[in-house]
Amino acid sequence: MIKINKDEDNYKILTGNLELDLNNLKNIFFYPKNKDFVIRPLHIKALNVDGIIIYLTGSACINTIVADVIQPLTKEGIKQTPNPITEDIINKILTTKEAHKISNLAEITTSITKGNTLLLIENSKEAISISTTEFEHRSIEKPANENTIKGPKEAFVESANVNRSLIRKHIKYANLVTESIEVGEKSKNDVYMMYIEGIADPELIENIGNRINNIKSDSISNVSMLEQFIEERSYSLIPTILYTERPDRASSFLNEGHIVLLIDGSPACLIAPVTFWAFFHTAEDQYERWAYGNFIRIIRLFAVLISLLVPGLYIAMSNFHAEMIPSDLAVSIAAAREVLPFPIIVEVILMEVAFELIREAGVRIPTTIGPTIGIVGALILGQAAVEANIISPILVIIVSITGLSSFALPDISLSYAIRISRFLFLLAGAFMGFLGISLLLTVSLAYMINITSFGVPFMSPYAPHYPSSHDFLTRAPLWKQVLRPSNISNINSVRRKGKRME
Repeated sequence: MIKINKDEDNYKILTGNLELDLNNLKNIFFYPKNKDFVIRPLHIKALNVDGIIIYLTGSACINTIVADVIQPLTKEGIKQTPNPITEDIINKILTTKEAHKISNLAEITTSITKGNTLLLIENSKEAISISTTEFEHRSIEKPANENTIKGPKEAFVESANVNRSLIRKHIKYANLVTESIEVGEKSKNDVYMMYIEGIADPELIENIGNRINNIKSDSISNVSMLEQFIEERSYSLIPTILYTERPDRASSFLNEGHIVLLIDGSPACLIAPVTFWAFFHTAEDQYERWAYGNFIRIIRLFAVLISLLVPGLYIAMSNFHAEMIPSDLAVSIAAAREVLPFPIIVEVILMEVAFELIREAGVRIPTTIGPTIGIVGALILGQAAVEANIISPILVIIVSITGLSSFALPDISLSYAIRISRFLFLLAGAFMGFLGISLLLTVSLAYMINITSFGVPFMSPYAPHYPSSHDFLTRAPLWKQVLRPSNISNINSVRRKGKRME
């Protein structure tokens, strides 16, 4: 057995000595302890030279290796040319979709871990990286969190190649570009940045690309982790990047000049930049007719207001503005509260915390019994608390309506922001009444108007105003939505010219 040369250069560049290069790779991949590291010696008959095939079990497709690599290499047929032996193999022997020369050991290691097959050749200082990647993933299924009645029923899966294919099925443009950026210091992974050339802003593309390139981390395994590395305000409650599992929704944003980020291992994508209205909208808004789509948006707006403000308003009216409550209702509330031991703020916080516990427990409990436990638990808890004279009956109604409204919010990040902010409005209403709620609401709106998402004002194109199709709280009929939002990109701002047929 040849002794491994510890010289640093031998770990950086292939030497051409087949046994020495193989031993260096064995050392890197901890062979023979690592049983997934497969070594398959062979003789390349066409060129009368020895070689070794290396791949990782579970990352590479065995059928592709046999059919497109091993069988062609072990057949006779070509005559060697003055070209380097690696060029003859790539151009005349291999039948795979992609193969390229590689000589740096760091790049070779990354290539193998990504599922490619490596071909080492005797007396050659260049190896061949052959595309044979096939990681296991789920079949395409319905969206789990963004369901719609109308529209496509496909959702992203954990394969970036499949996800890019789903987007390209919706956008059949020659100028739909996919760039690949490698992230992770130890565990290498590719972030795929998709945008439409000629619509997306070049400065925005460069900005997002630089943020990804500047990530310093051992591993980035999904888009949720990627979001936390590239967002502008890590400590803000307000999200500035959209997470979606729907290919049709991602395609819609691409058509408006946004950028989509995909990564292997994540069944969703990131969309940047985004504004407040993106978190408020759903895919079904555009699939429904004008009146229906606007109706559900108005219902959603009421759900946001109820979820955010109603508990705080109840406390404010009970403590500071009792004259605003109808007399009969005020008497009823006072009679119910007469036997209660806690101040109203304590009651509300107890019920809100209990509801959040039930919500979280419903997520963690197995799906077969989760909904039942959630519903029964809420009913029993509320009824028992009322009968024990711990809370008032009207508070159970308020907390229930607030909880139902929070479920109507379409985006999980927006839902978290509203649920946390609700406690801030509770405290504001308890200590300062309507004045405290008004001040906090004013500060919140001012904050959202002043923050940006990758340079785009968060409340635009409404505040500040930009030319657009006015797709905010309500929308116009589809045939009137001619302008792309110029706050995202002012390139090619007209979607189409003309009007609907009469």
